[in-house]
Amino acid sequence: MTIERVQKILAAAGYGSRRACEKLIEAGRVKVNGKIIGLGDQADSSSDSIAVDGKLIRKTIQKIYIALNKPKGYLSDIDLNHPRPTVNDLIGLSEPLFAVGRLDLESEGLILMTNDGKMANRLTHPRYEHEKEYEVFVITVPDEEQLAIWRRGVVMEDGYRTLPAKVEVMNNANNGTWLRITLKEGKKRQIRKVGARIGLPVGKIKRVRIGPLKLGKL
Repeated sequence: MTIERVQKILAAAGYGSRRACEKLIEAGRVKVNGKIIGLGDQADSSSDSIAVDGKLIRKTIQKIYIALNKPKGYLSDIDLNHPRPTVNDLIGLSEPLFAVGRLDLESEGLILMTNDGKMANRLTHPRYEHEKEYEVFVITVPDEEQLAIWRRGVVMEDGYRTLPAKVEVMNNANNGTWLRITLKEGKKRQIRKVGARIGLPVGKIKRVRIGPLKLGKL
């Protein structure tokens, strides 16, 4: 008998990171032996009946890893109440997979789809400092001061200061500039918010690398 917190069991079963599994529990979507549980509740995965949205989790699962070039217009999250298609629609597997390194609806590029919660945590948790590299089109020509501010870190409206970033000019286009931006963090819509904050509105974002994984020719 092994008693563990249910969010840990769900993460091991491929339902996302620990935090993502905590959200499932908080939303009342998880039952143990037919009863809705709360955050912090424990279970024995070998003997208890654990279900998410009415579907029993499997005791053991084969680990799946898929590198995906997400197009614009697709959600990174699974949201049954949202009319937009999700990255899972592109894959077409019945196995529940979640996205490592989510991208907003209008962004594109590399996402890793997996059911390996432990590996996903290793790639996304800030303490491991895995770099994420983006090609970003800003709808203007940045000056050296703006680039220097982005590189040092930007204080956002809520008072949070972003970590230092690598920012390089790739090339100028007729109506803007392509930048190569490398981050060691990934706050929600961070690149778009930072760009807007320092007067560099972002038109396009394409992620080309997560840690050692590269988009390549996908």
